Amino acid sequence: MVARPTWQGHLKLSLVTCPVALYTATTSSNDVRFHLINPDTNNRIRMVPTDPDTGPVERSDLVRGYEVSKDEYVLFDDADFDQVKLESTRTISIDKFVDEAEIDRLYWDAPHYVVPEKGAGVEAFAVIRDAMKKQGKVALGCLVLRGKERQVAIEVRDKGLVAYTLRAHDEVREAADYFDDIPAVKADADMVEIAARIIAQKEADFDPADFKDRYDAALRELIKVKTKGGKGLVAAPEPEDTNVVDLMAALKKSLQGSAGSGGKAPVRKADTKKPTARKSAAKGKKAA
Repeated sequence: MVARPTWQGHLKLSLVTCPVALYTATTSSNDVRFHLINPDTNNRIRMVPTDPDTGPVERSDLVRGYEVSKDEYVLFDDADFDQVKLESTRTISIDKFVDEAEIDRLYWDAPHYVVPEKGAGVEAFAVIRDAMKKQGKVALGCLVLRGKERQVAIEVRDKGLVAYTLRAHDEVREAADYFDDIPAVKADADMVEIAARIIAQKEADFDPADFKDRYDAALRELIKVKTKGGKGLVAAPEPEDTNVVDLMAALKKSLQGSAGSGGKAPVRKADTKKPTARKSAAKGKKAA
């Protein structure tokens, strides 16, 4: 079953325009989902919109309100929202091009596939896509998505484009508010060297298929057990904090364990060559 588009409109580069559709690139349809149940009746609970004075009301009759003061609201219906029509409501106008590395990873948000609508606009889409690929840049534009104007970063992928919504500056908290209180501790150089060798032994290529949601699997197993009338229980003990006195011993033991598990040879202390940044590693940041 083909997914429904999240947004439909036009992609515009200067005077070149083509109709496109956006599709959410991720899915949560495989997540384990629960409903609220009354354990006395086994009935699923219904969330009924209720007016405190008149009782239950139809959701379709409701409007939205912005609270301007305590218990005072400015009301908005669909016609009011239709009056707020920016260009970005139906058009992604590419404003500028930047290097991917210029966008802090904290700002990357949700990815969407950008697909040309069938018809004469496909050629214009191909021109924009191939020109972006030739220049090796990420395009920046804006669009209104789910009632909010979002900046998007657009990059070429295969025959299409991927648009990542970007968080606004006021949505990202200042790291200093959290990191400034971290005590200034000078790590022991020998311990750092051993930890670096452990990291080198565990170096690997990123493959998202390697990750398995063990919590989800445990829930499914518990569901299976309870379906059969059992009382399954899955538990894992909390790891203990590493005592400072035992830190060197723990590092040495970890190094031996990593070497015995088929890891790579440890890095010699004299080796000061820096690893080369890989494009594939940079790409992985945005799916988070």
